[in-house]
Amino acid sequence: MYWHKTPALVKSLFPQFLWDKPEDTKTIYLTFDDGPIPEVTDFVLEELSTFKAKATFFVVGDNVRKYPEIFNRVIDNGHSAGNHTYNHLNGWRTTATEYLDNISLCQNEFSKQGYARIVKLFRPPYGLIKRQQAQKLNGDYKIVMWDVLTGDFDKSLSPDKCLSKTLAAVSDGSIVVFHDSKKSERRLKYVLPRVLQHFSDQDYTFAAL
Repeated sequence: MYWHKTPALVKSLFPQFLWDKPEDTKTIYLTFDDGPIPEVTDFVLEELSTFKAKATFFVVGDNVRKYPEIFNRVIDNGHSAGNHTYNHLNGWRTTATEYLDNISLCQNEFSKQGYARIVKLFRPPYGLIKRQQAQKLNGDYKIVMWDVLTGDFDKSLSPDKCLSKTLAAVSDGSIVVFHDSKKSERRLKYVLPRVLQHFSDQDYTFAAL
């Protein structure tokens, strides 16, 4: 069970996390979790380029290690990157020490590729993180959640339904989650270009965090 649109109550309970960026300008913040991987991330980059869109990729450190050339293509194309742990860990099932060490391993992969930013971004896999883990990250990282979860990972969701739910949920300043992964590939390849076209036609811009 998951929400396509994060309820306002949930956001209010965790105000220390970034859920959206409501502004007067028509801006949407697309994010992509779990990459980089061959073909799928390449597809995403081509679609973003077609619409002159920028996005944020929350990458798994081990994938950066395996596919540094794709990671560097993400950065070279003007997108931003955030930490998604090294092994896609579930924070609720992981000790604070193990979790933080795994985040550091991912950050080390960024350093090896020469990527750094003043405000480091982190998204907990599955959106699951313990209070103690979040507290220890506070100050070093901005923890980014989401306003809209496309559901592209949901194999029971048809591409058409995934698209309609996403279009209905997105609004000004939404942080939107896609996944550049094999599991999500079928729905991602259907939904992403249509989302980009739909909101581009309404004069929205797509920015990186």
